[in-house]
Amino acid sequence: MKIVLIGAGSRCFGRGQIADILQEKELCGRNVELHLVDIDAKALDTIFKVAERIRQHTGSDITIHHSTDRTKALPGADYVFVSVARRRLELWEQDFRVPLAHGFRHCLGENGGPGAVFHAMRSLNIIIPICRDIEKLCPNALVFNFSNPEARVLHAINNLTKVKAVGICHGIFSAHKAIANYLKRPIEEFEVVSAGMNHFYCIMQVKDRKTGREYLPELVEKAAADRTHPLFQKLAEIFGVFSFPSDDHIGEYLSYGSEFHGVKWPYGLESRAVGTPPRSNSIPGFEDYAGGKKPVDKLLLRPSGEIAVPIMTDLELGRHARRAAVDVLNTGGYISNLPRTAIVEVPADIHDKAIHPVHVGDIPETFAAIMRTHFSIHALLTEAYRTGSKKLLLQALLLDPAVNSITEAGKMLEEIVGSGE
Repeated sequence: MKIVLIGAGSRCFGRGQIADILQEKELCGRNVELHLVDIDAKALDTIFKVAERIRQHTGSDITIHHSTDRTKALPGADYVFVSVARRRLELWEQDFRVPLAHGFRHCLGENGGPGAVFHAMRSLNIIIPICRDIEKLCPNALVFNFSNPEARVLHAINNLTKVKAVGICHGIFSAHKAIANYLKRPIEEFEVVSAGMNHFYCIMQVKDRKTGREYLPELVEKAAADRTHPLFQKLAEIFGVFSFPSDDHIGEYLSYGSEFHGVKWPYGLESRAVGTPPRSNSIPGFEDYAGGKKPVDKLLLRPSGEIAVPIMTDLELGRHARRAAVDVLNTGGYISNLPRTAIVEVPADIHDKAIHPVHVGDIPETFAAIMRTHFSIHALLTEAYRTGSKKLLLQALLLDPAVNSITEAGKMLEEIVGSGE
């Protein structure tokens, strides 16, 4: 069994997935190879040393390799994890500030809104060539994509390559945490079903596993009365949905998102360099772990909170399991009132060594209508990348709910992409 992590030098993605893999006891004794890949040689060397320390601490018999050349790591891979970005924070800041300078009030500029158009193009410029190598060197591998904008990237992978890929995101667990807090009970006591689009889903069911009682109406009422997240609260109050309890993420897909989240860049000020902001999941003293100055501790071993490794292990061992959310092409009509060509986020049952997305039926039509516009944007961006058409990029921008001027959208496109077709 061969696993390849591309983008492993990231202290968030790389460390988390390595910790998950090396602490998965059921992978021991299976002749597993773990290959770490990153173009940043220094970051790669550090994460490799950290991985070796975790391996020694856990007693795992997984062999670890590292390379800056993915073509050396990919041949024969069974699973490929991808989380990549170029100059992430620096360019993300421009994705936010440039549209705002043209009068487009939007949130974050990462997964939705006009800034995400440019984020998607940069991501595809890195990821599609990776997928071309996967097609040649390990065509049967299953790819777990973590790279944002998740739905836009996965749409292009599915339509422009032959790679087998699913998207992974921990966003659903924010809703699980909110549900547990509202009901004052462990989330494991409930069967939760959510469905929609990455970072823009709605809870469809919260059923007590013992009694069968449905708690969703009660939860919507509680969310509608909770002023902690004003946009989340308004969606519950007006539309009757329990969505992602994070105003910045859901606000990216709405014309009125900035009304609640504001238009301040959350990671820095224009008067100073952004740098790398502190993150709740960052690991301080990383080099000290790599160099042996700090002992392997609970912080370093902390699980990632993602479900890619559990899904991989389910598949490898033939386990039957229900997993909370995967991003997949809606080919089976898993959400029946959304297009079959859309990338949707639904639960999945793992059995018979395959991923089976769950059919959830219709989602609330008010949410479905919003999503359809974004699915049209995804399709335009995939075709714009395939053809190199700036006109299609402009069309995608003009479909975005936050864009209210053809003139300014055209100027912004010229500013970021340059002149020409």
